Amino acid sequence: MKSEYKMTTLQDTQRLAEQLAKKLQGGDVIGLIGNLGAGKTTFVQFLAHTLGIKQTVNSPTFNIIKVYAIKNHKSKIKNLIHIDAYRLHSAAELQALGVEEYFVDPHVVTVIEWADRVKKILPKDAMMIKIKLKKNGERIFSATSTALSQPRAFFPLPQSSHGTCLQ
Repeated sequence: MKSEYKMTTLQDTQRLAEQLAKKLQGGDVIGLIGNLGAGKTTFVQFLAHTLGIKQTVNSPTFNIIKVYAIKNHKSKIKNLIHIDAYRLHSAAELQALGVEEYFVDPHVVTVIEWADRVKKILPKDAMMIKIKLKKNGERIFSATSTALSQPRAFFPLPQSSHGTCLQ
């Protein structure tokens, strides 16, 4: 199932990431797909902030993986794993780093930028979010998930957002 949203401002994107972060329970894997400058890292930054991560979150292009501790005692999520697959040539390279352990950990949320490059090893129930940057600066977020009978309930358009649901 697919949900699409048109985001016209950075605040729209932030509210969308906040809504998603509030629905995460641990064991979630989110793949982000989009060209350079589409907003993948910005989306992760907003997600991380909502999860309670205080440190600076930036793209782990050269590190490949960054682990951020979540110190919110009310949440069972203890770590955000941020992966950037841009420099990888195959899913096997990421697999060799042992990331599949993160995918099944109920205390972890994993977000993978350039997920289309490593799709072969992603769980079948991973949420995939494609971000398309339009010439006028708008961004179209398309979310799909096979694990959810109603992905829109998992990835809702924020009530106060100026963004537009395209479905």
